[in-house]
Amino acid sequence: MNYRNYYSPDCGLNRVQKMVAGKWKLSLLCYISEETRRFGEIKRVFPDITQSMLTRQLRELESDGLLHREIYKEVPPRVEYSLTNLGQQFSPILRSMSEWGDFNLK
Repeated sequence: MNYRNYYSPDCGLNRVQKMVAGKWKLSLLCYISEETRRFGEIKRVFPDITQSMLTRQLRELESDGLLHREIYKEVPPRVEYSLTNLGQQFSPILRSMSEWGDFNLK
């Protein structure tokens, strides 16, 4: 492994960091990785995040290809979020990070 590449602005590590940068993104991805989630359900589980911030973080994850947003034209409207294939490939990394944090950061 060539560690000098980690300091390149375009290396894989820096690209991943840009995708998941944000106070809530890793937690949101981890929560949504368990099953498809509705917007209101996500908002209830994360009460400290404002609705606008939640929307922004979810839209960024969607634009980066990690989340899929499904809008159902019902009354009231229903919006569900699930992981894309790319997001599913990232799930084991999230679980490893969570386990590492639980074990090492007490």
